[in-house]
Amino acid sequence: MARPPRTPPAPAPADFGKPLQGGRLRLYTIIFEAETRAGRAFDIALILAILASVAVVIADSVAPLRARHGTLFGVLEWVFTLVFTVEYLARLACVRHPLRYATSFYGVIDLLAVLPTYLAFFVPELHALIDVRLLRLLRVFRIFKLGAYVEEYGALGRALRASRRKIAVFLSFVLLVVTVMGTLMYVVEGPEHGFTSIPTAIYWAITTMTTVGFGDLTPKTDLGRLIASVMMLLGWGTLAVPTGIVTAEFTAQRLVREPTTRSCHECLSEGHLPTARFCRDCGAPLPDFQRDGA
Repeated sequence: MARPPRTPPAPAPADFGKPLQGGRLRLYTIIFEAETRAGRAFDIALILAILASVAVVIADSVAPLRARHGTLFGVLEWVFTLVFTVEYLARLACVRHPLRYATSFYGVIDLLAVLPTYLAFFVPELHALIDVRLLRLLRVFRIFKLGAYVEEYGALGRALRASRRKIAVFLSFVLLVVTVMGTLMYVVEGPEHGFTSIPTAIYWAITTMTTVGFGDLTPKTDLGRLIASVMMLLGWGTLAVPTGIVTAEFTAQRLVREPTTRSCHECLSEGHLPTARFCRDCGAPLPDFQRDGA
């Protein structure tokens, strides 16, 4: 049976450029395609390494633990740094446009994950910056492939984008209210009761309207207590309105399954379903290591 004509390959994630063949393509599949068995194993191992490295940094900040295990913590930190350095270089090596990856969000985070240890040689205070590795945990939704949760997360993101103008209008109304009420409280209470300026009074209005109420500023006059009571009642509606806006958009949208990162090694097209056995564009069999549970 003749194979159908090939279509132009889909762009690689973030347009970093997928290698065409060979070991670089295999490495790219493992590092960037979370739906493959090898890709998931790689990412889960990376997550565990990140958590362990941050745990070492946190433990090293405790004086008794540092006094007892300081040498061990130092060795472990260098081991983790070398692992993350190799991983970062591998990412740059397996894409056709390494500069694009290096300047992307995750590329910058990957670089920041290894720089502090090297810079600590010259400025020891930078050692605490190693905790920036926690930002890399944003990959958690891609790694564990929690299908239902990822779909819900994507739907929530679409709902937020669809309702952004309504939320912006609502926030502008809230800003107007806290500015007016804060200015009024500044006039009523005055500096003698702690409302030393209009920005300070606006801060009080925000904490009151959001029902936080730290208690560092409290009205002392009867009129001030009346204004505070009104602000508290407004706070109930303040919390409900944005929730209602997003919920309405969320329920109005159909949950559309997002394409995966699975790709065909023949035509390089992406977005195949986890259960697909053949490429939807060129009909070529998908490699065994790309199938779930293979």
